[in-house]
Amino acid sequence: MPARDVAGGFWPTCHLLRRKRSLYDLAGAASLSDTLLGTTTRAGPGWFLLSRVDNAEKHFMRSRTWASEKDRQSALPFPALPQTRPERLKIGYFSADFHDHATMFLIAGLLREHDRAGFELFAYSYGRIRSGDWRKRAEGDVDHFFDVADSSDRDVADLARSHGLDIAVDLKGYTEDARSGIFRHRPAPVQINFLGYPGSMGADFIDYIVADPTIIPDDQRRFYSERIIYLPHSYQPNDNTREIAKTDTTRADFGLPEDGFVFCCFNNNYKIGPCEFDVWMRLLDKVDGSVLWLFRSNIWAEYNLRKEAEKRGVDPARLVFAGKLPHPEHLARHKHADLFIDTFNCNAHTTASDALWGGLPVVTKQGKQFAARVAASLLRAVRLPELIAETEEEYEKRILELASAPDKLSSIKTRLAENRMKEPLFDTWRYTRNFEHGLRQAYDLYFEGKPPEDIWVKEPE
Repeated sequence: MPARDVAGGFWPTCHLLRRKRSLYDLAGAASLSDTLLGTTTRAGPGWFLLSRVDNAEKHFMRSRTWASEKDRQSALPFPALPQTRPERLKIGYFSADFHDHATMFLIAGLLREHDRAGFELFAYSYGRIRSGDWRKRAEGDVDHFFDVADSSDRDVADLARSHGLDIAVDLKGYTEDARSGIFRHRPAPVQINFLGYPGSMGADFIDYIVADPTIIPDDQRRFYSERIIYLPHSYQPNDNTREIAKTDTTRADFGLPEDGFVFCCFNNNYKIGPCEFDVWMRLLDKVDGSVLWLFRSNIWAEYNLRKEAEKRGVDPARLVFAGKLPHPEHLARHKHADLFIDTFNCNAHTTASDALWGGLPVVTKQGKQFAARVAASLLRAVRLPELIAETEEEYEKRILELASAPDKLSSIKTRLAENRMKEPLFDTWRYTRNFEHGLRQAYDLYFEGKPPEDIWVKEPE
């Protein structure tokens, strides 16, 4: 049954659910999301439902509804096919996040390492944040940077067409502040859903999605309207020059016990579901002196999380909250945690690579949908597959085992330190070459007059 009459209709219900999830109001969110999850025939911004249920099929159906209802403008015809293949492909990256944002933390290295002999880079920024070091870095790492925040979707597409783009990359998908309508107007003949939205856009104007064999296994392939560019390791780019601040902080500086075991999860609070929270509370009960170190999204979520802990018989003081820090200092504080424990339906994405880059092992449960398989993709790319659990029971058992066996955990941390700079996950140059191979193959299919098809990028022997 479609969501009705909650704060005036379906759209207000979506926004009310988002608010309740951000406040960690579990009871209020449950009733609203059950209503919303019961329909796939009403258009609503479904990105925040990814953390509510692990079901790629239903998210795909909602995306198709959203694409058909929200982006109703008539598509422009394809640009004319060039007579000769361009020597340099013109790649356009479109986003609201060319600033101090998780997307920039990940993609900065890719922009920097792009082969400028083979690619000409254009960035189209429609975000309202127009300053800061990360913004300057983005402006310096592309050939052309355009602030289009005040332009209409059609005007942005027309501008990109005037530049002769060969490939347009949507870095937002259906996440907050997205402008997928730009892509309905076909700013480029090849259009790619990449990085921002962990799922199918269900839109006939998006040709490809970038993934890897872990992210989209064979049994989930049918829930993606896009053709898939399968990268050989992880779909996620990383920047191997990200600075980790040199600090002399102690655990006490962050309200942590000097000797107790510190479980850590710096995901946004709305990602924390009741199932993993139950597991975490049982772990606190079993590991004497342990604490759970969480990110402070807001004071109301902090209050509600402590209240939920108390309901489960855990002293609320054993939940410690971390405020926002500059990125290098945020990376540095991971040294004070013992183990990162992941959320289920929507994993740690950038937060998982933050932890691994900072030397902190991550235990995850591999789910079904894209959003629930990201941490598993990262762990395989850094050669720590033993930290991937398939079930909730296995997840809890593995975490408890590591929390109870200091030597085993120390061995894993040593391997992570060794693997960090030699395995594929943080090899930015290697990732960029594979990504570029995928772009070239996608463009070549278009240039040869063929429809998009799945692409398996193979590394040279």
